[in-house]
Amino acid sequence: MVDDILLKIAKTSILQEFDKSIKIDKEELIRNYPFLAKKGATFVTLDKNSSLRGCIGSIIAHRTLLDDVIENAKSAAFNDPRFKPLDSSEFNELELEVSVLSEPEKILYSDYDDLLTKVVPFKDGLILKYNSFQGTFLPQVWEQLPLPEQFLEHLSYKAGANPSIYNYHPDIYRYRVEHIKDRWDKIESVVGSED
Repeated sequence: MVDDILLKIAKTSILQEFDKSIKIDKEELIRNYPFLAKKGATFVTLDKNSSLRGCIGSIIAHRTLLDDVIENAKSAAFNDPRFKPLDSSEFNELELEVSVLSEPEKILYSDYDDLLTKVVPFKDGLILKYNSFQGTFLPQVWEQLPLPEQFLEHLSYKAGANPSIYNYHPDIYRYRVEHIKDRWDKIESVVGSED
């Protein structure tokens, strides 16, 4: 279940970096929202004026949903190597999105043409793995790359390779997401409580 509490937690986690007096009461949050204690894999995305401003996440659930959102929100804002750290002057131009990923499942395919028929546009997030090459695209990326050929081509670049990698039959995994997004100024912060 994707709840707007995830956006509140993500926003508050980022605000903590600007104001060290802000605290998140994890115990109270878990009491009020027990699903936050379950393991979860999330991506936190920041958009500024409809352009990507930061995106960091986890492909595999390895910590609580609460901790995953907190850490990925901070990383998206301050540690995405593609962008300079977020400045508070940008807040009014931001949108914040939290995506919760399903467990990835391997796609069995015979060749590239077969793979094209097995990916589901606008639903599948994909992971490409081959030796040291690895990359992922959330399903939301289909909005910019609506054709499977485009999606797979750009996924190969994201993994640090190029489309010829598909000749080597890389491992491809699919996952789905539930996500929630809103403008920064519409999201309440959560300081030790559900409000």
